[in-house]
Amino acid sequence: MADLKIPNLNIKNEKYIFKNKLNLRRKSKKRLFTEASFLFILSVLLIYINYLIPNKKLLLQNLPSTFNKSFLLLIQLFSYLYEIFLVTFIFVSSFTALILIIGSFNRLFKVSKRKSKQIVYK
Repeated sequence: MADLKIPNLNIKNEKYIFKNKLNLRRKSKKRLFTEASFLFILSVLLIYINYLIPNKKLLLQNLPSTFNKSFLLLIQLFSYLYEIFLVTFIFVSSFTALILIIGSFNRLFKVSKRKSKQIVYK
Protein backbone atom coordinates (compact mmCIF):
# COMPACT_ATOMS: atom_id res chain seq x y z
CA MET A 1 0.00 0.00 0.00
CA ALA A 2 2.92 2.35 0.64
CA ASP A 3 3.98 2.09 -3.02
CA LEU A 4 0.64 3.45 -4.25
CA LYS A 5 1.07 6.91 -5.80
CA ILE A 6 -2.00 9.13 -5.67
CA PRO A 7 -1.87 12.12 -8.01
CA ASN A 8 -2.23 15.52 -6.34
CA LEU A 9 -4.71 17.59 -8.31
CA ASN A 10 -3.77 20.86 -6.56
CA ILE A 11 -0.31 21.04 -8.14
CA LYS A 12 -0.29 23.41 -11.11
CA ASN A 13 1.69 22.82 -14.24
CA GLU A 14 5.28 24.20 -14.04
CA LYS A 15 4.74 26.08 -17.30
CA TYR A 16 2.19 28.41 -15.68
CA ILE A 17 3.87 28.86 -12.30
CA PHE A 18 4.11 32.69 -12.48
CA LYS A 19 1.01 33.36 -14.57
CA ASN A 20 -1.19 34.29 -11.62
CA LYS A 21 1.40 36.64 -10.14
CA LEU A 22 1.57 38.99 -13.12
CA ASN A 23 -0.31 42.26 -13.03
CA LEU A 24 -2.21 42.20 -16.28
CA ARG A 25 -4.15 45.46 -15.78
CA ARG A 26 -3.00 48.52 -17.65
CA LYS A 27 -2.16 51.74 -15.87
CA SER A 28 -4.56 54.60 -16.24
CA LYS A 29 -3.65 57.70 -18.24
CA LYS A 30 -3.68 59.82 -15.09
CA ARG A 31 -1.18 57.54 -13.35
CA LEU A 32 1.07 57.42 -16.44
CA PHE A 33 0.98 61.24 -16.61
CA THR A 34 1.92 61.62 -12.93
CA GLU A 35 4.78 59.12 -13.29
CA ALA A 36 6.06 60.89 -16.41
CA SER A 37 5.91 64.29 -14.73
CA PHE A 38 7.71 62.93 -11.66
CA LEU A 39 10.46 61.48 -13.87
CA PHE A 40 10.79 64.76 -15.76
CA ILE A 41 11.07 66.82 -12.55
CA LEU A 42 13.65 64.42 -11.15
CA SER A 43 15.76 64.59 -14.33
CA VAL A 44 15.63 68.42 -14.37
CA LEU A 45 16.71 68.47 -10.72
CA LEU A 46 19.66 66.18 -11.46
CA ILE A 47 20.73 68.32 -14.43
CA TYR A 48 20.55 71.47 -12.26
CA ILE A 49 22.65 69.87 -9.51
CA ASN A 50 25.16 68.79 -12.17
CA TYR A 51 25.24 72.35 -13.50
CA LEU A 52 26.11 73.73 -10.04
CA ILE A 53 29.29 71.62 -9.70
CA PRO A 54 32.32 73.85 -10.40
CA ASN A 55 35.41 72.78 -12.41
CA LYS A 56 33.88 69.72 -14.03
CA LYS A 57 36.58 69.49 -16.71
CA LEU A 58 39.37 69.63 -14.17
CA LEU A 59 37.71 66.93 -12.07
CA LEU A 60 37.36 64.65 -15.08
CA GLN A 61 40.98 65.21 -16.11
CA ASN A 62 42.28 64.38 -12.63
CA LEU A 63 40.17 61.24 -12.28
CA PRO A 64 42.90 58.67 -13.20
CA SER A 65 45.44 60.18 -10.81
CA THR A 66 42.77 60.29 -8.10
CA PHE A 67 42.05 56.58 -8.58
CA ASN A 68 45.78 55.84 -8.41
CA LYS A 69 46.22 57.82 -5.18
CA SER A 70 43.18 56.23 -3.57
CA PHE A 71 44.42 52.75 -4.51
CA LEU A 72 47.81 53.46 -2.92
CA LEU A 73 46.09 54.77 0.21
CA LEU A 74 43.99 51.61 0.35
CA ILE A 75 47.12 49.45 0.21
CA GLN A 76 48.68 51.51 3.01
CA LEU A 77 45.50 51.15 5.06
CA PHE A 78 45.61 47.36 4.78
CA SER A 79 49.28 47.27 5.77
CA TYR A 80 48.56 49.45 8.81
CA LEU A 81 45.57 47.29 9.73
CA TYR A 82 47.83 44.23 9.59
CA GLU A 83 50.26 45.88 12.01
CA ILE A 84 47.43 46.97 14.34
CA PHE A 85 45.96 43.46 14.42
CA LEU A 86 49.41 42.00 15.04
CA VAL A 87 50.06 44.32 18.00
CA THR A 88 46.60 43.59 19.45
CA PHE A 89 47.26 39.87 19.11
CA ILE A 90 50.57 40.30 20.96
CA PHE A 91 48.86 42.14 23.84
CA VAL A 92 45.93 39.73 24.07
CA SER A 93 48.13 36.61 23.91
CA SER A 94 50.53 38.04 26.53
CA PHE A 95 47.62 38.86 28.86
CA THR A 96 46.12 35.39 28.34
CA ALA A 97 49.48 33.73 29.00
CA LEU A 98 49.87 35.78 32.19
CA ILE A 99 46.41 34.68 33.40
CA LEU A 100 47.23 31.03 32.61
CA ILE A 101 50.56 31.21 34.47
CA ILE A 102 48.88 32.78 37.53
CA GLY A 103 46.19 30.06 37.41
CA SER A 104 48.77 27.28 37.22
CA PHE A 105 50.75 28.72 40.17
CA ASN A 106 47.49 29.05 42.11
CA ARG A 107 46.64 25.39 41.52
CA LEU A 108 50.16 24.27 42.44
CA PHE A 109 49.93 26.30 45.62
CA LYS A 110 46.56 24.75 46.50
CA VAL A 111 47.88 21.24 45.83
CA SER A 112 51.00 21.77 47.99
CA LYS A 113 48.93 23.35 50.80
CA ARG A 114 46.41 20.49 50.93
CA LYS A 115 46.52 18.47 54.14
CA SER A 116 47.75 14.93 53.71
CA LYS A 117 45.38 13.55 56.33
CA GLN A 118 42.15 12.15 55.11
CA ILE A 119 39.05 12.78 57.13
CA VAL A 120 37.68 9.65 58.72
CA TYR A 121 33.92 9.51 58.93
CA LYS A 122 32.41 7.35 61.67
